[in-house]
Amino acid sequence: MMTVTKNSFPLFGEDREHLIWRSGKKHELLKCPIFRVNEIERTSQDGKSGNFLELKCPNWVVVIPVFRDEEGVLRFVMEAQYRHGCEYVTNEFPAGIAEEGEEAEEAALRELQEETGIRPGRIKLLGDLNPNPAFMSNRMYVFLAEELEIVSGQKLDENEEIDVFSIPVEKALSLMGQHSWDSGAIISASALYLLEARKREEELLK
Repeated sequence: MMTVTKNSFPLFGEDREHLIWRSGKKHELLKCPIFRVNEIERTSQDGKSGNFLELKCPNWVVVIPVFRDEEGVLRFVMEAQYRHGCEYVTNEFPAGIAEEGEEAEEAALRELQEETGIRPGRIKLLGDLNPNPAFMSNRMYVFLAEELEIVSGQKLDENEEIDVFSIPVEKALSLMGQHSWDSGAIISASALYLLEARKREEELLK
C-alpha cells in the first residue's frame, strides 16, 4: 500500500482534448411529454466506439426567494409537495421547466409567481448547471430572488398541490441532505447560494 501524495497523480490541468468523443448518427428512441430519449453513435480518439443514451429535457429553473422577517431573521420561502419519483413529500425551492422559446429568467419569474404568488424586486442568476452530465443534455438555471412582494395567489397546474412555507435560512441549510430535504437540484442550488453568501461577506447567512 502507498499513501496518496500530491505527486501520486498529475495535477489539475486544462488539456482535455484527448477525452472528447466524436458524435455520429442520432435517432430518437422514445418521446414523452417532458423528455425524449435519443441514441447517439460516438467514437473516441483512440478508436473506441459505442451507442450512448441522451435524455433530452427542457431547461430547468430554480428560484431561491429570501427575505428578512420582522425580527431580522433571514428566511427562505420554500415549498412542500409530493414527488412521484421518490414517492414522498419533499421540501424544495420554487422550480419548474422553461417553456419553448422562454428565457431562463422569464421562466424563473413565472414559476415563482405561479407557485407562491411572489414577485421579486430583484433577481440574480447565481449559475447554471448540468443536472446529470452522464446522460442529460439540459441546463438548470439557479436564481436568487430578493425584495419579495406577494402580488397574487397560486396559479398551479391541474395536478400540482404545493404548500408554501418560510423557514430560517440557517435551519434550512442545516437540513439539506436529510430525508425530504434530499433533492439533488435543491442541494446544488444551495451550494450556489453559499458561494454568493461568501461573495457578500455572509450577508445572506445572518
